[in-house]
Amino acid sequence: MSTSSYVLLTILLAGFSMWLAKVLPFLLLKKFTLPKWALEYLSFVPLTIMSALWFSQLFEQHLGQLPSLNWENLLASLPTLLAAIFSKDLLVTVIVGIISLACLRFGFF
Repeated sequence: MSTSSYVLLTILLAGFSMWLAKVLPFLLLKKFTLPKWALEYLSFVPLTIMSALWFSQLFEQHLGQLPSLNWENLLASLPTLLAAIFSKDLLVTVIVGIISLACLRFGFF
């Protein structure tokens, strides 16, 4: 087996395993019903993931020092948080976040 065939096979198998890991839970949950406590526990997962992503971009790490605040991301997150609270729509929240960060970076504010 040549190197290019090996690399191609590796990429295809890795892609299939990733696809299977993402699709299999949906297929299983179509056939089974989770108990109420599990659904309540899993309802916090999106909030936890979004908070982790937000905090990781809100602070800048400096080796040997305390992290500093990324003011640009903080200012862009304020209208984004308001959009999330009022619209309760993920698409609106993402679009407002992208627009507010773009406006800050291009100097519109």
